[in-house]
This record gives sequence, C-alpha cells and structure tokens, in this order.
Amino acid sequence: MTGHVEILREFPSRRVAPRDVEVWLPPGYDSSAARYPVLYMHDGQNVFNPDTAYTKVAWGVDEALTRLAAAGRVRPAIVVAIWNTPRRGPEYMPAKAMAWPRGRQALARAPRGMRRRPISDGYLQFIVGELKTEVDRRYRTRPGRDDTMIMGSSLGALISLYALTEYPEVFGAAACLSTHWPIGDGILVEYFAGALPRAGHHRLYFDFGTLGTDAPYEPFQRRVDDVLRAAGYVEGKDWLTRKYEGADHSERAWRARIAVPLTFLLGTATNP
Repeated sequence: MTGHVEILREFPSRRVAPRDVEVWLPPGYDSSAARYPVLYMHDGQNVFNPDTAYTKVAWGVDEALTRLAAAGRVRPAIVVAIWNTPRRGPEYMPAKAMAWPRGRQALARAPRGMRRRPISDGYLQFIVGELKTEVDRRYRTRPGRDDTMIMGSSLGALISLYALTEYPEVFGAAACLSTHWPIGDGILVEYFAGALPRAGHHRLYFDFGTLGTDAPYEPFQRRVDDVLRAAGYVEGKDWLTRKYEGADHSERAWRARIAVPLTFLLGTATNP
C-alpha cells in the first residue's frame, strides 16, 4: 500500500444499503494544503487490497497512481472505492434503459442474480447526494465537474457511464473497462446513444479484451465508437477505446492495464 487509506465503515444511506467505503489519500496529502481531484470507483473490495479482492488480485490503483504521479504523467488524486453489496446487479444496472420494453425483456432473460428491478437511480443518488457531499466535507477535494471522475469494470463500467449521463454536471469523465454491452443484445448501446451529454465537456474511456466474457464485446463497442463520432466526440481527446488482445475478464487483466485509463482521466497537460 502506498499513500494512506481511511475506511468509512458501514457508510449510511437513505437510498441504498450501507456499505464500507475506502478513501485513498495520495502520498504527501498530510504534508501539504493542496486540493485534489477525486476518482470514484465501484467494486471497492477489488481496488486496493488483495485480501478482500474477489480473486485475491487487486487493481493496484494506489500503486499505479503513485508511480504515474511520481513520473509526472498524472495529477495526484483522491480515490473513493465504494464496496459493492449482494445487490450489486440491481445497483449497477442502468434503470432507465431497463425500463424500455426491450430492457424489461432483457431482464427477464438475464441470469438470476440480475433479474431484480434495477435500483441504480438510488445508488447514484447515494453517490452524488450523500457520499460525495461527505467526501468533499472531510477531505481537501476539488469538487467541480472537471475534477470528479468515475470508473468501473463490467457492470461497474455500465453504472459509470450511466452516472455521467445522469449527472453530467457532477462527473466530467468516466472510465469503462470491459463494459458488459451484450445485455439485451445491444439495448444499452441504443439507450446511451440518446443519453450522452453534448460533446466537448466530458471525457470517456472504454476498453475490452478478447477472451472469456470479454470475447463478444468488440462489435458492441465499435457501435458505441460510431455513436460517439456521430455525436461529435473527438477520438483521443474526448474519448479513447482500447482493445487488449489476449486479455480476459478479470481483476488481473484490469490491473495490467490500469495505467492507461488513469492517465487518460488524470493526465497532465503534457501527458493527456
């Protein structure tokens, strides 16, 4: 572990079930008066600590950010890792997309753990209206849109993009790793095509592997890329998509490439 993690145990909410939240403060936080951008991350068990990670492999975000900041490639940042709960599926599934007729049909065909009514609107209200308020109160943050980012993988990627489209005034950027697009055979692509904020004020990162659960993702992601181009998003500036040949759907794979989305989100002027 580099930097310092504070754990907000059983963080309460009026919207969703309480859960632990880990707040990582970068090296030098205690010895300066600087304010920091904030990156919110889902599946917080997997972000820093291999002992709590699903496969005993953590993303190593603390290590990567420390290394990148020391090299001058990113701005130092605070990371807020939000643990998931047994209701991960309903919390992460974009509710408004699933309210469409085809979305309801997709839920009916989904694996059992994902069939319940989405509660993602409440989950985002928890992040924006309760957690962010407390993080900005407790820590020296830069609370504006351009310094507030969100990231996740798989269903966590979907809720990250949903967060940006629902709260474009709060989140300036989202990173979506191994986005689980195939739900509903593309209904989510159609939904987000009509929900994106106007180009020029937000940044989006996407990636995918080619093995396992990631194997069918590419055609969907290419459709998303076409949507972004048509909406005026500039590739390499407003959005970035990366394909990782031979990568699967795992914490180990996301750890191996975490520096790329972190650099895109937090890159310095000379290292966007």
